[in-house]
Amino acid sequence: MLRLTVKQSNALRPIVNSVGFRGFHASAPREATLKELEIRLKSIRNIEKITKTIKTVAQTKLNRAQRAMELAKKYQTVSNEFFEEAGTQAPKEGKTLLIACSSDKGLCGGIHSSISRLVRKEMIDPNVEQNTSLCVLGEKVRSQLYRYYPGSLYLTFAHIGGASPSYEEALQISSNILENANEFDRIVIVYNRFASAVSFETVMKNLYTRQSIAESPNLFAYEASSEVHQPLMEYAFTNAIFAAMAEAHCSEMSSRRNAMENASKSAGEMINKFSTIYNRQRQASITNELIDIVTGANALG
Repeated sequence: MLRLTVKQSNALRPIVNSVGFRGFHASAPREATLKELEIRLKSIRNIEKITKTIKTVAQTKLNRAQRAMELAKKYQTVSNEFFEEAGTQAPKEGKTLLIACSSDKGLCGGIHSSISRLVRKEMIDPNVEQNTSLCVLGEKVRSQLYRYYPGSLYLTFAHIGGASPSYEEALQISSNILENANEFDRIVIVYNRFASAVSFETVMKNLYTRQSIAESPNLFAYEASSEVHQPLMEYAFTNAIFAAMAEAHCSEMSSRRNAMENASKSAGEMINKFSTIYNRQRQASITNELIDIVTGANALG
């Protein structure tokens, strides 16, 4: 079989040489380049259509997310005012449960990476890392943190971020967390706070625990018995989770819209660039063919 291949290649060699003599090699690279540019332009135009579509969808979801965020802030404001008047202080030391609030969705810039960076910054001290367990909402940050702290993942929640979070969803998540959080002295949540349509801020917030509520110096003014400490803590915790999820979702939609807008602009710039190159190459090819025709006509004439 090998010998047959060699014989065929030797037999074809004069044909290839004769074709090259006729100028085939001069035109083949140019035609191939034009074909490659056509394929690349088509691919970039398809990408531009996708990014523009995602941007439009993200803009629509952002409007809904902002309304949901304002509703969640009302719950959080009432809760904060109550505990501020009661003089409640969230614990700042002890065995810690750190909740990282993200989602399962990508294509939104560095919004998930900012969460994992702040978590890693908090756990850079080995003593803190040893004394901290992680609860992660969303697959994106979970996969990032698992590379660094596989033994610290305590709870994870998937299917987060498909739609604007509801209070029922926050209640379900908070109930699952509190069922497994009795051993912790301190609970912290890390999330992206919505600043504007073009920016967000990654923050860390200490949450109230049952013990901190029981030790509130001004709680007696409400004539509250010890039986209400646990419901108060659950109420405050659910409100905090709901507000964090709502702000994180709003920040994600804003970041995704901005990322897709930038991607669409970049795609447009690339289309203009390659269109110019394509037109230049095509014009050069046509010019060379005209020169060949004129030269041949002069030779015959």
